[in-house]
Amino acid sequence: MISNTFHIRLIKPEDNPKIGSIIRAVLPGTGAPLEGTAFQDPALDAMFETYSAPRSRYWVVAGNDTIWGGGGIARLDGGNEDTCELQKMYFLEGLRGRGFGQKLLSLALATAKDLGYRQCYLETMPFMEAALSLYKRNGFVHLDKPMGCTGHTACQVWMIKDLS
Repeated sequence: MISNTFHIRLIKPEDNPKIGSIIRAVLPGTGAPLEGTAFQDPALDAMFETYSAPRSRYWVVAGNDTIWGGGGIARLDGGNEDTCELQKMYFLEGLRGRGFGQKLLSLALATAKDLGYRQCYLETMPFMEAALSLYKRNGFVHLDKPMGCTGHTACQVWMIKDLS
């Protein structure tokens, strides 16, 4: 059970094992294939280091002395300099439906704008209905094809939001 006391903070090196295990635990439960998704990203074992790159951020949701999920932004690989990607936003079941996705997404979009990005791109699956609803409520629109070179070939939904 999660308490009402939580906070969103930047990832720390000691969070690497926990957030990697959360993503590896949550993704299969969504029905997503493991191949061609974030499940295979080498970054899962070095999230702090990966998101220490310029114009990148990763936040975790912490509470009850543990990590419950996280999400981040980074420049879209193979994309324009002014386009970031919303990346690896996953939450344990006990955190879902409590508004933390909206809070983290709002923080990520505001930070992306502050970092000079003009667009935010994301990839997801069509059956991730709660996530799709969140993205649509926040102004993301569907694209006909993927952007950049994310390596997530199994993702079938591509969306973008103008940050200006």
